[in-house]
Amino acid sequence: MILLTHGYFLCEDQKEQAVMKPYVPLGILYISAFLDEKNIENEVYDSTFSTFENLKNHILNSPPVLIGIYTNLMTKINVLKIISFLKTNALTTQVKIILGGPELRHYTKEYLEHGADLLIIGEGEDTMAEVCSFYNKNKFLPQHCAGTALIHDNTLIVNAERTLIKDINTLPFPNRKKVDLSLYLNTWKKHHGKSVVSVSTMRGCPYTCKWCSRAIYGGSYRRRSPLKVVEELLSLKEEYNPDAIWFVDDVFTISHKWLKEFAELIIKKNGVIPYEIITRADRMNEEVIRLLKQSGCFRVWIGAESGSQNIIDAMDRRVDVTQVKEMILLTKKYGIETGTFIMLGYPGETKKDIRQTINHLRNSNPDFYTITLAYPIKGTPLYTEVEKSITANISFSTMTDRDLDFIRTHSTRYYRHALRWVHNSVEFKKEANLFKKSIFMLKSALSQLLMSAIK
Repeated sequence: MILLTHGYFLCEDQKEQAVMKPYVPLGILYISAFLDEKNIENEVYDSTFSTFENLKNHILNSPPVLIGIYTNLMTKINVLKIISFLKTNALTTQVKIILGGPELRHYTKEYLEHGADLLIIGEGEDTMAEVCSFYNKNKFLPQHCAGTALIHDNTLIVNAERTLIKDINTLPFPNRKKVDLSLYLNTWKKHHGKSVVSVSTMRGCPYTCKWCSRAIYGGSYRRRSPLKVVEELLSLKEEYNPDAIWFVDDVFTISHKWLKEFAELIIKKNGVIPYEIITRADRMNEEVIRLLKQSGCFRVWIGAESGSQNIIDAMDRRVDVTQVKEMILLTKKYGIETGTFIMLGYPGETKKDIRQTINHLRNSNPDFYTITLAYPIKGTPLYTEVEKSITANISFSTMTDRDLDFIRTHSTRYYRHALRWVHNSVEFKKEANLFKKSIFMLKSALSQLLMSAIK
């Protein structure tokens, strides 16, 4: 038996517990469905609503032959804990540990030295199927399978890249029946008033943002046909009847031709389900917004990252900040909610740039926005730029790239106060209640005062 899991435990994530917007692990559900098609028996253990102890007991009750674990920044520490447990327990020392996910490409040696038996680097379906088939026949892992890395006779072997699947329409739908989707639907319904299911229509992103990791698909862009996506939505509607869909794609409106066909099909087949997307301002226009509205879109997240064109250009975002504002305003005009993303502390950012970001948020007035402090993910152009100025000594087994810090224009403490300055200044503009408005004004002034004191 092959066990697939991902090592994410909602009960351990205080930030996500405050938000309560969990999504099924689509990656391993795609792998599971692909293995099913190849008649390779597999089981999925969805840890999202479970605990580490329950996962351990599940494994001990029925030790798998192979275990495949999805690994990313959020799950890294737990994945290492799972590996340690498997390697030190007498009942599981023979279980072969296979890791997949974006974390592995740039930390290959480290994960193998911490106990993983084999890494799948890049797209996982074909590679996982080949590894499992080989093991089932030979009872040991392949040394020369494309898209893998392992240590053999104390030698690190990194095999050639596997060619990406040319036509992703050939992939089966994610194996959602192997998880308890009601846990997700009920959690969303309880905390947000609507049940939500996540769907992927594309793989890869052709854009060049310096802070973004391309460890799985590189700079590729492959899209499932509108017909395939509509078929999946119709099946979800019949099986689960969710209140909304979250499209996980990086740039949903990248192809206007695709969007037009999707909108026509979903309306024709009476399959409209309210949905939420992420996109870029330069892939938006009035016709696109009209198609989104007609096909059920209720919220659009339009990436900005900064209100300063200088910082946007430094990020290699290749978008005009004025266009971002215009598209947010135009989207709101059509009755679609808007959101945007902001990143502070990018190399070279000054107080003037931050003030421009505040003005951008105030003028565009999105319904939602998120603010984060920039951090360099290994393998990205941003990491390469700041590598020599990274200040933190990272312990691989206890920390992630999120803990990496570097020498910025100002200190990190300065930018943490800047986060509060942006938030309080924008909320001051949004707030109608005079008392609350004055509180935001005072907090904004205090944040600026602390910024000036720290520099």
